[in-house]
Amino acid sequence: MELPNAPLAKQLISQAITEDLSRQDVTTRALIPETEKGKALIIAKGKGVMAGTEIAKQVFLKVDPKLEVDILIHDGAEVRSGDIIARIEGKTSSMLKAERVALNFLQHLSGIASEAARYVQAVKGLPVYITDTRKTTPGLRTLEKYAVRVGGGKNHRMHLADGILIKDNHIAALRRRGLSIKEIVAKARQKSSPELKIEIEVKTPEEAIQAAEASADIIMLDNMNLKDMRQAVQLVKGRALIEASGGITIENVRAVAETGVDRISIGALTHSPKALDISLELD
Repeated sequence: MELPNAPLAKQLISQAITEDLSRQDVTTRALIPETEKGKALIIAKGKGVMAGTEIAKQVFLKVDPKLEVDILIHDGAEVRSGDIIARIEGKTSSMLKAERVALNFLQHLSGIASEAARYVQAVKGLPVYITDTRKTTPGLRTLEKYAVRVGGGKNHRMHLADGILIKDNHIAALRRRGLSIKEIVAKARQKSSPELKIEIEVKTPEEAIQAAEASADIIMLDNMNLKDMRQAVQLVKGRALIEASGGITIENVRAVAETGVDRISIGALTHSPKALDISLELD
């Protein structure tokens, strides 16, 4: 899968390397001769889905363009403990300088892809898809959302201009001015470009039907229980896309999908994934 926004990825790589190497690697400089060459393996220490292999490769090449980096397992592939992900050959000091930054990207992005894959697998066979949210690490959104796609999930809004999403605080502010759900959706449609989808967050089945009657494109069921979700789906009856959000876990995601919602958004995919255990070992 092609990584989008290559210029931004290169910028993030440069920033990460500067963060770690702005004052040199004093340990490696003290102990490892610049003339020493060697080989290293990047090895999976756990089960998961790979993401970020090209980013990791570019880290090594940014530190030392003369390094030879051979990726053996590419993004989207499943790995198990002991699998060799990549081989690297060249100056030992260069490999050691790049190791931590490369592994940070690789472990984090693979953790996201692995988590997304778990959720996608949990709802397999049902007409629903898993999406991320904007709950991403500042500065890393492009890479993290890429990792979600690698894991089989889909992206929600990339940024605030990517679609209208009327959240609870928007509604609270407008209701103080006396506006109803219908009037809020109408105002959003009147003030926005025609190509933008309008999504509104609701907390009850009654609000869901109001949003459908107002011709919202997407209705987000926020932290509803399963009974209310099923009722909301029945009331809306295909007049809008229905999204479930809030309180979704790997244990309950299939039950949520079985209510008939069209998509399920999960902030945990990007805000709290467990990194995939990956290491670099000198041969």
